[in-house]
Amino acid sequence: MALRILPPVRTLVWYRGKDLRVADHAPLRDAAASGEVVPLFVLDPYFFAPERARELPHRMQFLLESLTALAANLEHLGSRLVIVAGRAVDLVPRLARALRADRVVAQRWCEPFARERDRRVAAACKLELFEGETLAPPGSLRTGAGTPYGVFTPFSRAFLGGVSPAPPLPTPRKLPPVPPDVLAAFGRGDLPRLAAPPTLADLGITRNPALQPGGERAARERLKAFLNGPGPRYHALRDRMDLPGTSRLSADLKFGTLSIRTVWHAAADALAGDARTRYLGELLWREFAHHTLWDRPTLLEQPFRPDFVGFPWRDDATLWDAWASGHTGYPVIDAAARQLLGEGFVHNRARMITASFLTKHLLISFRRGEAHYLEWLTDGDWAQNDAGWQWSAGCGCDAQPYFRVFNPVTQGQRFDPEGAYVRRWVPELARVPTRWLHAPWTAPPLELAAAGVRLGKAGSYPAPIVDHAVARARFLALARAHLGASKR
Repeated sequence: MALRILPPVRTLVWYRGKDLRVADHAPLRDAAASGEVVPLFVLDPYFFAPERARELPHRMQFLLESLTALAANLEHLGSRLVIVAGRAVDLVPRLARALRADRVVAQRWCEPFARERDRRVAAACKLELFEGETLAPPGSLRTGAGTPYGVFTPFSRAFLGGVSPAPPLPTPRKLPPVPPDVLAAFGRGDLPRLAAPPTLADLGITRNPALQPGGERAARERLKAFLNGPGPRYHALRDRMDLPGTSRLSADLKFGTLSIRTVWHAAADALAGDARTRYLGELLWREFAHHTLWDRPTLLEQPFRPDFVGFPWRDDATLWDAWASGHTGYPVIDAAARQLLGEGFVHNRARMITASFLTKHLLISFRRGEAHYLEWLTDGDWAQNDAGWQWSAGCGCDAQPYFRVFNPVTQGQRFDPEGAYVRRWVPELARVPTRWLHAPWTAPPLELAAAGVRLGKAGSYPAPIVDHAVARARFLALARAHLGASKR
């Protein structure tokens, strides 16, 4: 009896923008071990319609650079990235049928809108989701009572006591070419034509040369530079806004040009002592944010603390514009605002200070700040951005107490002691002596004049838009009244 030779399994590897790499990519490895591989990226109008893309220019620039690098890496391995335009929920099942794919594989996302997208696709074709965005599967860590964690420290203890992150998967040495019949099918019948990655000009976005470069190689170079540079002193430098003491890998983790497992194991092997503990702890904060959003998908709509629902935030266009543009009169707040617009990044300490200022000094909703940061950050990640803003506002999971209000002057003095951060981003104050730099309104008039500053005058630096002590007292009174009323 003759042996029956079965045709090879054909797998669509659906890249979705958070896994733009070939190393430690579980769906790609699994597909390569099964037979034919068709790497796929869909230019979904949800992100790539020009009017949508222009709402996130820095993320789009990094994504397009990373997408181009991914295409080149796949070609180097013998394959190619198949790029098509259309609505993924409709197009992916249609492609699976038309290309006679046996299955579609992809990396899981945590966001509620992404879970709904995957539910709809899975209902129309065979979709298999692999882990990779987090170190442990979201939803896998539970308290003794079987509930999700709501505080970071016990979550961290449970993770460190029960999870051993698997080592990263090696990069495939070679991939099979995309079958000729697959490539020939596009542009026929109801299938779209093959596309190239759009350019920034196509989307109406002006390139920002100050942004970090995207792509897997650039990500690996950043990781290496951190571990060989400031990494061993991370615990001492991480809060300094004026020094390059952090890894700057947040955009790489957001877009998956590096996997979280790669960063975890590289840092665990290269760092020691307090630096190792603190850096791995920061990776666990990222883990906590993603697990929390998975377990509580309403967080993008509602505060974690129910007693903050209906908080009487104010809508003041003048105060908002001053904060968003970097003209509040508080140097460290203004430096952070301008850094965001200038290079699509804000140091984490500066993020906390400026978020506290918006919500507690100006009484403007954290949702406005959250949306503004998501628009301009290169590393804009739904889970982490929301967790950070809710934490700063005092309404989030494991939040700082609502009654803790950062003083922007003392924070600047402590974490930018020589004023280098402020001087870089607020050049109007570059010549102000350090002792006055973080509170220029306290400087003697002759000192300001000598530095070329006419406080509060047009064309110079503004006077503070609020008084810290007055604003702090106002917020605390409002918060006590609202939170007290919510308990009655």
